[in-house]
Parts: sequence; structure tokens; C-alpha cells
Amino acid sequence: MNIISSKILLFCSAFSLTTICVHAQGGDKGGSKSDVPTTKVGGIEPTKEGWLPSITPDGGFDRVTHVGKPIPWQRIREADILWRKRVWREIDIREKQNIAFRYEGDENTGGGMFIEILLDYVKKGKIAAYSSFGNDDRFTQKLTKEQIMEKLAPKIDTVLVESPETGEMIKTPTQRDFHPENIVVFKVKEDWIFDRNMGRMVVRITGIAPVIDLYGDNGEYKGPQTMFWLYYPEMRQMLSNYEVYNPNNDMHRPTWDEFFEQRMFSSKITKISNSLNKRFEDIYGTDQRGKMEMLYESQKSAEELFNKEHDMWVY
Repeated sequence: MNIISSKILLFCSAFSLTTICVHAQGGDKGGSKSDVPTTKVGGIEPTKEGWLPSITPDGGFDRVTHVGKPIPWQRIREADILWRKRVWREIDIREKQNIAFRYEGDENTGGGMFIEILLDYVKKGKIAAYSSFGNDDRFTQKLTKEQIMEKLAPKIDTVLVESPETGEMIKTPTQRDFHPENIVVFKVKEDWIFDRNMGRMVVRITGIAPVIDLYGDNGEYKGPQTMFWLYYPEMRQMLSNYEVYNPNNDMHRPTWDEFFEQRMFSSKITKISNSLNKRFEDIYGTDQRGKMEMLYESQKSAEELFNKEHDMWVY
């Protein structure tokens, strides 16, 4: 081996330029595909059927594959908890601050809305869905794949339709499809904990539940229904793989894990742990006056939680 070949090999080893090394040494003249590094565009699997990622880099810059990893929670010992309160809240995605939940998706979000990302993992069995029957939010029963699909695409039903030819009412099978835009609310269950070891208030989300608006055959609104509960700590790794739409800058997008951990969403408190285990709507009702009382109680509870950390230090 001459001096020139030795220098070329040393240069290749230092900078790991595989293609230069191959041509310099004259190896693999056939151009095997195995020597060409391949990178998945966006680095994210599609989250809904029919959506296709770009097969070429779609952008005027060199993008690398993003590999998300959530920041682990600091362990909290029960003996270090001086005060704890369980809180239930609702995220209305129709609010301007929550517009990211309605974003249809792109290369960096898996091509789907937030609800479609969740459903993709649920249908593939990567995260478990728990029953919400009877307002159960304690993760007592896992749903089977058949039960989940029943919530997404109910079984074929029959409705009476007037025949245009005879005018008689005949039974016609109908299939109700799932529409992600009908998900307008997400429920969140969380714990507010004052940890004396860290000396501050810590908020830990324990569960997230999508709420779907139900409509009848004639398009009449029937009301909201909680689909299922998802255990948030189990979801964090999945949420860290998908980016959240940033209306101000496409280059600086948080992950969904950062979005929830940094409290970037807008919400209202609907229940706080109490002796009767009742929601605000159970106490004040759902009429116009009751809704105003619930909103007032929600704001009051939020202020009390915010000021609790200061009170713990003072007293």
C-alpha cells in the first residue's frame, strides 16, 4: 500500500464518509443499495390511513430525524408530601390557545390530528384504553380491541327510510363513521402535590380522555360522551415522538409531552376532590345560571391552587 492510499483510508476513517471510502478503494463497483444510507422522511410513522409522507425531502434545508425522549419525573415519596389535591379539568380545543389539537398534521406530526395519534396507538395495542362507563376514571377495566372499534365505528344499524318509488317505510342498513372533528373536548385528571423535598408544588397528570359529541341519524345533537381513559405516564414516550403545531414558528415546535408538561394548553376545572365526590355541574346544574356558577367556581379553584404553594411557605 502506497502513501497516498494510506492517507485516503485515514481520511475516510476520521470522517466516516462511506461513499468516499468505497470509491477510493475501488470496492463494490456494482453499486449495491445496501451501501447507500436511507433515512425515513420525517422519522415518524403515519397515524391515519390514506396519508402518505413525502418520498423526497420537502423543504429548503437539511432536516435530521428527530428522536424524542421525555424527561423522567423526579420520584416523590409519600412521606415527603405535605399537601395533595386531585383535580379534573377539560380542554376545549375550540379555544384559540388549543388550536394545536385541531391541526391536521404534516411530516413532523405523523400526518394526523392529536386524537388520530392517540387512536393509532390504541388500535395497534401500544397503549391501553380503560373503560369510562359510569364516569369511571380509575383505570379499573381495560377495553378489548373489539370494544374500542365499537366506539370508533359502531355496528351496522337499520333505520326506516321512505322509499321514493312506493312511499313505504323500509328498513335500510346504515353505518356510522368516526369523524375526528367530533372530538372537541379532552378530559384531564391530575394531582397537585406539594413536595417538601423539592420545596415546591408539582403537577402530575395521571389520565387523559377524549370526549366525543354524539349525533343522531337526523343530525340532532345528543350530547357528549367520554370514549375511554388513557394512562398518561404510559403515553409520555409516544407523545415525545410527535411535534405540536406552533402558529408563530415552524422551526421551533414542542413535542406533545412538552406541551402537557409545560402547561401550554387552556382549560377549566370541572371537579376538585370533595367529600360528596361531585362535579361542579352536579352541584350547580347545567342551565345558563349553573354554567356561570361553574365558570366562577372553576376560576376560584384555579386561583386557590395557584396560591397554595405560597401559603405553604408562609404558614
